Amino acid sequence: MHDIVIIGGGPTGLSAALYALRAGKSVLILENNSMGGQIATSPRVENYPGIPVVSGLELTDSLLSQVMSSGGKVDLAETTGITDGTDKKTVHTTSGDYDAKSVIIATGAKHRKLGIDREEALTGKGVSYCAVCDGAFFTGRPVAVSGGGNAALQDAILLANTSPTVYLIHRRNTFRAEAVTVERIRKIPNITLITDSKITALMGNDALEGIVVENLVDGTTRELQVNGLFVAVGFEPKNDIFSNVARLDDKGWFASGEDCRTFTPGIFVAGDCRAKGVRQLVTAVGDGATAAVSACQYIDCLPN
Repeated sequence: MHDIVIIGGGPTGLSAALYALRAGKSVLILENNSMGGQIATSPRVENYPGIPVVSGLELTDSLLSQVMSSGGKVDLAETTGITDGTDKKTVHTTSGDYDAKSVIIATGAKHRKLGIDREEALTGKGVSYCAVCDGAFFTGRPVAVSGGGNAALQDAILLANTSPTVYLIHRRNTFRAEAVTVERIRKIPNITLITDSKITALMGNDALEGIVVENLVDGTTRELQVNGLFVAVGFEPKNDIFSNVARLDDKGWFASGEDCRTFTPGIFVAGDCRAKGVRQLVTAVGDGATAAVSACQYIDCLPN
């Protein structure tokens, strides 16, 4: 029996673990992929308070070390559901069941796909969702990035260091990224901005050889010869397996307020998996702290 089981090993889950451990609770973190979450793949984090520049991997590695040195436990397992019992919560995973007095769900979100023909078939063969992971494979070759937020622009900047031509394709004529990042990208000569446009087709049989881009204003199309396409069009939730213990909104995000509570006492949701207006590293760790404090208060009020 653990005091708190935390589902998700990103900044939210790790921050929750740290706060719970410092409150004297036993904590188990369940992660089905790799510790650190999405931010671990970011080569450059410049907006985390108190740290001018750091890589996402360095930041999450430091946070994980802090959690482990405080007594936290980690198990790599895929969570398949939660059962709310009368005297405990049971987290079901592919590696077995784990009992806890309280559970914090911090599962983040998964990459949203373009939804075009052959996207799945060419994933790993030119189509990628992680420039940090796969960018080096396309050194010296032209690539494209789809998206208009901070992640997309950071991907384009990273790829411009190794690719002769980087096309940045966005559906709108303005970017959602921070103004300083937009200004920076406009000054990089080998990045070509293609706005008011979307990718409608992928070319190539065994590997990506090019993309078809449609202009959403005049309907014209053109082909771009690229060997790599990096998709950075946001994220979508993966919360359906928890709908028996937490309410979801019409888009599948957890419909919980700033207190991170669900309709099930003792179960909390935190971070990017929650319906919210801002999804940033600082809001993720803030959610983790809030959920942990609430979980500790819940446990402290349980009958002995």
